[in-house]
Formats: sequence, C-alpha cells, structure tokens
Amino acid sequence: MYYGNEVDQSFSFFVFIYAKRNTMKRYILFFLVFFLFAFSTAATAGESLNAAVAANFMQPFKEIAKLFESKNQVSVNATFASSGHLTGQIMNGAPYDIFLSADEERPVALYTKGLAEKPFVYARGRVVLWSAKKELCGASSWREIVKNPSVKRIAVASPKVAPYGAAAMAALEQSRLRDTLQQKFIYPENIAQAFQYAVTESTDAAFCALSSALSEQGRKGCYFEVTEAPPIVQGGCVLIRAKDKEAAKEFVNFLNSPEVNSIKGKYGYK
Repeated sequence: MYYGNEVDQSFSFFVFIYAKRNTMKRYILFFLVFFLFAFSTAATAGESLNAAVAANFMQPFKEIAKLFESKNQVSVNATFASSGHLTGQIMNGAPYDIFLSADEERPVALYTKGLAEKPFVYARGRVVLWSAKKELCGASSWREIVKNPSVKRIAVASPKVAPYGAAAMAALEQSRLRDTLQQKFIYPENIAQAFQYAVTESTDAAFCALSSALSEQGRKGCYFEVTEAPPIVQGGCVLIRAKDKEAAKEFVNFLNSPEVNSIKGKYGYK
C-alpha cells in the first residue's frame, strides 16, 4: 500500500506548525523589544529639566548644570535670555520647569498669577562697567570713563526687560549722567549681549554683571564697580507646569549646596 501522500501531508502539517510557532516567537520578541524601547525612551525623556535662566547667570549656570548632571541621572537644558523675555515666554506657555530671573519681581509676579510655586533667592549680583580698551583701564571710576570724550558708544542691556540694565540706568540717573550721555547708549536685549558688544569692541564699554567681568573673556579687559546701582537680588521659582517637580526641587536645593556656592562666589555672586 502506498503511503507517500499521507507522509507528505503529515510532514507538511508539522512544518506548518513549526513555522507558525517560530513566527509567533518572532512577533512576541518584536513586541517585547518595542515595549522595552518605548519604556526606556519615556524614562529618558522624563529625566531632564528645562531651565529658563537670566543671561547674566550663564557662566556659573553652565558649571552648576554640569555638576548636577554628574551627580544625578538628570540632564539640564537651559535657555538664556533677558528676564523679561523669559517671563513673556513662560506666560505664553513655554515648557520650562525652572525659572532663574535676575530680579525678585518677575518670579513673584508668576507666583501671583498661579504659574509658579513660592519664589526663592538664589544669588545676589553687582553691576560693573567693563571695557576691552586698555587706554581706559587707568581711569579712577566708571563715571570718568562714561564722560570721556573718546568713548562714543556704551552698551546697556534694555532696562525694560533686563534688571541689570535697569540698575545701570538708575545709577546713571543718580549720578545725573543719564540725560547728558543719552546719545552714547545702545540697548541690546540682555546683559550677555551687552558684554559681547564690548568684548568685540563694537562699543567702547558696557554695563554688565560682575560675573561677566570675572569670566575668562572678562579677565582680558578691566572693570569698575558701579556702587550707585541698586542691589541685584536674583529670585527663581519652580513652575507649576514642571513635568518633574521632584527633580526641579532637587535642583533648587542643589543651588544652595557648598559646591554651588563656591561656583557662584567664583563669579562674584553672594
């Protein structure tokens, strides 16, 4: 009796079952890899902080963020701009977790509007006049420099959005120099831009933060402290929409650590 067809059919059936099982295994393996990748990506995406940082605090913040990242599994992404510009972005829904302003007023305003948690003070800074021109470095004071006939252009961060610019203008007002020197002033958007104008000698001098003067670039020029400027008390806040408030608060606590205080002191902050 011939069994060829039956054997062939039985063999085909087992091959089919084997192939089907292998296919199922491949599908299961694919979905396991997919979900593990998706979970890993989601976890990584959650382990980051978006910080809105006043431009004057750029140099110390970069060092602080790097140190924080080395101690925690959290990356820190920063946007540097004038305090006023950053406040506007936050009020328009920008996805920041932390805001470090160059004044106390703006974090308080966000808190009052229900957009931020209770503000805190993280630094106190000072206004200086800085210049890259060596011939100006022998002056006795900042007032002598701004009144010098050879000084044609002076950068002042926009007083409307930059607290350091507003403080510089207050010092000029107190010294009765604001109106007489008005034609010399140009107004970049933030204090970091004002400093760069002077670094590139697009201006003869710039009112800027002491932190800029103590930076690597700043040490190539000279600066004069503007004691007539009001104190710069810098406040910050954790934003209500922060995606990871625990990480944000951990960063805020880190800002008061001895290591961070050492970094802030290096740039002239108290």
